[in-house]
Amino acid sequence: MNVKEFFAYGEKVPGYEVRVLNEREARAAAAILFVCAFIGLTNGVMLGTAIFSEYFVTFFAIDFTIRVIQPRYAPSLLLGRFFVRNQTPEYVGAAQKRFAWALGLILAWPMFYYLVIDFQPNPIKVLVCLICMALLFFEAAFSICLGCKIFSWIKRKDPMYCPGGVCEIQVKDPVQKFNPAQFIILLSTVGLMLFGSYEYFTKLEDRTVFTKKMKKLMMSKAELQHLQELKAQEEFDNF
Repeated sequence: MNVKEFFAYGEKVPGYEVRVLNEREARAAAAILFVCAFIGLTNGVMLGTAIFSEYFVTFFAIDFTIRVIQPRYAPSLLLGRFFVRNQTPEYVGAAQKRFAWALGLILAWPMFYYLVIDFQPNPIKVLVCLICMALLFFEAAFSICLGCKIFSWIKRKDPMYCPGGVCEIQVKDPVQKFNPAQFIILLSTVGLMLFGSYEYFTKLEDRTVFTKKMKKLMMSKAELQHLQELKAQEEFDNF
């Protein structure tokens, strides 16, 4: 393999006008990364340790750097390829996937610095982690590449071979549409999920470790200082 072919992004596949990547292995890789991120988040919230997250964020940053340069050597994509090696490939355009992974790379390295090099947990970093997890989940579960959609918005010409064929679909089949009853059920389900989440965070107060951790993460430095003063005063009064 010569140098030019090494840096050529994506694979040449007969019948496709542009270089492509296998969406199935990308989705499998997204699922693997999502599980790791979820484990890191639960370890941080429930056990109060960021060790797993530090290793994961380091891997995540390196992995996405390799993806942007040459995805055929990215560790997570190779893991995904192993699990879906017996499935028929689903090819998507390499250009939009590279753009989406570049967005992930922009999030990865600042997170690496603030979580591994200079550990400074705060609500902003938790929010960035949740955004990354949401992006991974949408790709793994629904084959929705939000970065690819942004790419299509800023590019004058529509990209080719989008995940799920969304660039090529002009008319939806009946099985893809909602009748009035289905639409009402859908809205009711979403409403119940939102209501349940709201009740969980507001009604349980501080009876779970999770809510205690989340409340502390959302506090400002002044609020944390005030909380520490109250705790110190309570300990002094008890003494």
